[in-house]
Amino acid sequence: MRIAFLNPQGNFDRNDSYLTEHPDFGGQLVYVKEVALALGRLGVDVDVITRRIEDPEWTGFERALDDFGELEERVRIVRLECGGPAFRVKEDLWPHLPEMADAVLRFYGDRLPDYWTTHYADGGYLGAMLRVRTGVGFTFTGHSLGAQKLDKLASSPDDFDSIEQRFRFSRRIDAERLSMRSADTIVTSTEDERREQYAHPLYHGAVDPAQDAKFRVIPPGINTEIFNERSDQDSPEVLARLNAAVRLPGRAHVVVSSRLDAKKNVGGAVDAYLHSPALQDAAGLALFVRGVDDPWTELQQLRSAERDVLAPILERIRAAGLVERVSFINARSQRELAAAYRLFAASGSVFALPSLFEPFGLAPIEAAACGLAVVATRNGGPAEIFAGGAGLLMDPEDPHDMARAFLQGLQRHGELSRAGVERVLSTYTWDKTATAYLETIRQALARPQTRPESDIPALDASERIRQYLSSR
Repeated sequence: MRIAFLNPQGNFDRNDSYLTEHPDFGGQLVYVKEVALALGRLGVDVDVITRRIEDPEWTGFERALDDFGELEERVRIVRLECGGPAFRVKEDLWPHLPEMADAVLRFYGDRLPDYWTTHYADGGYLGAMLRVRTGVGFTFTGHSLGAQKLDKLASSPDDFDSIEQRFRFSRRIDAERLSMRSADTIVTSTEDERREQYAHPLYHGAVDPAQDAKFRVIPPGINTEIFNERSDQDSPEVLARLNAAVRLPGRAHVVVSSRLDAKKNVGGAVDAYLHSPALQDAAGLALFVRGVDDPWTELQQLRSAERDVLAPILERIRAAGLVERVSFINARSQRELAAAYRLFAASGSVFALPSLFEPFGLAPIEAAACGLAVVATRNGGPAEIFAGGAGLLMDPEDPHDMARAFLQGLQRHGELSRAGVERVLSTYTWDKTATAYLETIRQALARPQTRPESDIPALDASERIRQYLSSR
C-alpha cells in the first residue's frame, strides 16, 4: 500500500529546519513527519508531498526527492513545483494549488497512491481537487480551523475587510468546507475539537459533528525515543551549553517553549511571572527562543514577526528589574529540546502552555514525557489531554490565575510529573496514531470509492463570513 500525505505549506527535511521559526513551520510538520515514519514502520510506503523551494532565506528544500534520514526505502519527501521557486506563506498559496494538483498527477502518472491523507486547509483543498480527477479518496486533518482564528481577529464585517488581505479567510474557510464535504473521514485530535470547532456556524451545511461515521478521533503522539526521562542519553556538550544559559542553576523554573506568535500568548505567561512576587520567590522563568542564544543582544537576528512579539516582552522584563531571573534557551534540535526539558524537570520545574486557544498541543505532551509538570491553557485540547489529574489547567487571559496554577504546579511537581508520564505512555505515541490512521484508511478502501461529478468551485466564502460577523 502507498499512502501520500498532501501538505503544501512549510517543508520537511532531515534536520527539522526552521521548526517553530515561522507559523508555517509549526507542530503540524512534526505531526506529519512522525505519522509518516510510524506508517513506514508498519510496512506502508509513504510519500510526503510538499513544495520545492529555492530561496536563499529558506535553504535545504531544493531537492525534488528527499527523505528523513531513516526508513529511506519506505518513506520519502516529494517536493513539487508550485507557485515559483521562492518560499510563500500559506496564505499566498491558494491561487497556485491547482498547479500543484497538476504536478502531483504528472509525478505519479498511471501509478497513483492507494489513498491520500490531507493536512490543513490547503492540503484538504488539494485532496478534493485530486479526488475529482482521480477518484482516490482522502482523510482530512484540519489541525486548526480558520473560523476560530477569525473569531479572535474580527468582530464585524469592517474588521473582516481589514484582515482579509493578510489572512485570506474567504479562501481558507471555503477550502475547509469543501474538504469536510469531500473527505471520507475527518480526523480530529480530541472529542472537544470535533464537538466545538466543527460545530462553528461557518461550517454549517458542510459537516455535522454529530455524524459519527464522518469523524475519527486519533490523538497525536510523541517520539518516545527522544522525549523520555532518560537523561543518560544527553551529551555532555549539550548539557554544558544548556547549563551555561540558565541564570538560576538548580532552581525550579516556569518553562515556556512556544512559538513567538501572538496567539501563543508567551507575553501572558511572562506577565503572570512578573506580577507575582510569590512565583518569583519559588522559581525562575525560562523562555525557549530558537535561533538565538541571547535575545538581549541578538534580537535583530530574529524574523520581524518574532521580534514584534519578543521586543515588548524584553522591555517588560527589564522594567521589572528581573533580567537575572529570566533564562533564554536556544534548543537547536528536538534532541536538545528533550535534554533541556529533562534538565528543568530534575529541578522540579513546570511546563507552561499559555495559548489563548490550542486545538491540541504536542509541546506539553513532549514536556510531560520528560518529567515536567504541565500547566496548560483550559481552552481547547489540553483540557481533555490532561484531565483526571495528569496536569493543571489555567485561564490564559487571567495573569493571576496563571500565577496560581504555576505555583500549584511547582508545589505538586512530583505527583503531576508521574501522572503526566503515565498519561503519555498509555495514550500518546506515534505508533498508536499511525495504527489508527491505517485502520481508518483500510475501512475507507473497503467501501466503494466514488469520484465526484461536479468540478471544484472557486473559493470565496466572503459573503458567508460577512453575514456571520453581522449576526454576532
